[in-house]
Order: sequence, then C-alpha cells, then structure tokens
Amino acid sequence: MICPSYRSNALCPYDLPMLEFTYREEASTSAGALAMIWNAIDELERRYGSSEERLKLSPDEMSGPLGAFVVVRHEEHPVGGIGLRPILDPELRIGELKRLWVRPDMRRYGIAKQLMIEVESSARARGYRELYLETGIKQPEAVALYEKIDWEPVDDFPAGAYSYPTGIKFKKVLN
Repeated sequence: MICPSYRSNALCPYDLPMLEFTYREEASTSAGALAMIWNAIDELERRYGSSEERLKLSPDEMSGPLGAFVVVRHEEHPVGGIGLRPILDPELRIGELKRLWVRPDMRRYGIAKQLMIEVESSARARGYRELYLETGIKQPEAVALYEKIDWEPVDDFPAGAYSYPTGIKFKKVLN
C-alpha cells in the first residue's frame, strides 16, 4: 500500500513536502525487517538500559502462516516496521504485536498509526481473534498512540503468555 503523508505537527501542508511511504509484508528475516527489529532493540536499550531484550524474541517467531512483519519504506529505504506472532495455542488465534519502530526523523508522519492498521489487517486475514501488545513507562508516545487508536488497556496477557511484570499492556479484539 502506498500512502502519501504530511508531518502531523506541520503548521500547514505547505510547510513540508509530502512524502510517499510503501507498506508491505516482508520475511521477518529479510534485511529490511531485521534492520527494523535491531533498531527497535537499540532504542529500547537506550531508553531502559542494557538488557537481554535481543534474546527474548527470534525473528522466526514472526514468520510462517501465523506470523508477519510489515516494513514501511520511503524511496525504497526501510523507515519502520512491526511484527505479529502467535501466542499460546495457535488454534486460539491470539497474537502479539512486537517491535513497532519508526526512524526518528520519520516520526510525526502517521507511520506508526498506519503500521498498526496494516498489521491488524494482516492479523484479521490470518484469522486472529484478538491481539495483545505491551510497552513501557519510558515510551509515553506509544501509550498515547495505542489509546488514540482504540486499544484497550489490560492488567495482563492471557494466562500462560509471557509479559513483563512492569509493562503497560493493551488488547484489541478483532472484528
């Protein structure tokens, strides 16, 4: 999908040129997807300190018939991405979104919101019934985004699914 966009904080559309972004699913092990995953981990480590975050999720978990990774590109360069993986029993069709990240100079163009729309559509096409995600206290912009696009705050993930004890968790039931 190709989406033109202005920065949302521009005073008027004439302040900045309109940019085109292309959103598409890519293999979670593609160079573009891996670049977005590693950039997301780098930002998490800078915000929260060094961690084992890179060991907690394999790109392979976002592949196969129930997994996906959406990459957004500008002039063919990856500028953001988000992953989808199944959690618990695949028959339950419950998924988790992972590694939403947008390059800092490309923020405020609505890319993260469109990535969420794209990955939710991908999840629906795969038969998911509900999705979960989590963020943290040092990511207030993520919390604001999820609340704005109607994700419901929840206390925890479904029983048996791992989540960080201090994470801020959200859920969306898919129609």
